[in-house]
Amino acid sequence: MASLQEQLLKAGLASKDKANKINSAKRKQKKIARKQKVETVDESKLAAQQAMAEQAERARQLNQEKNAKAEERAIQAQIRQLIEVNSQSMGKPAIKFNFSDKGAIKSFEVSNQVHRYLTNGQLAIAVMDEKYHLVPKAVADKINERSPEYLVLINDRTEEVDEDDPYADYQIPDDLMW
Repeated sequence: MASLQEQLLKAGLASKDKANKINSAKRKQKKIARKQKVETVDESKLAAQQAMAEQAERARQLNQEKNAKAEERAIQAQIRQLIEVNSQSMGKPAIKFNFSDKGAIKSFEVSNQVHRYLTNGQLAIAVMDEKYHLVPKAVADKINERSPEYLVLINDRTEEVDEDDPYADYQIPDDLMW
């Protein structure tokens, strides 16, 4: 295929004299650059390099976002599996257990043993698909490490005793319900 200059000459859009002048000007410029050892800055080359760098940065950001989304989905799948596999039954309903979820008081009926486990912190309440599940404390700790928003209630048995509390000597009855 012929060069652009030859195509323009054949089409009659450029004259032979003008083509010779442009070629001689290019040769003179190259000769001067070689003598002075000055590098000529190719603006189109710089623009192309800059465009490639910007494109690489955009691609890196997109990959980073994709990886973050994939990691988030993996964590949600892990939590879902932890809850489904370790969900405990509420037992034969005997006592109403009250707890708060997002500022609202919720309750469900559980057996006496499950109630004791919940109050002692051996069981925790997790929410998944708008349903409440009872999970062991160890599983609740794993869920809490990944995403605490799935946990509704974890009772810790670390009681803070106020030294100035006048009722510190009195024991709270086991059958006290709220």
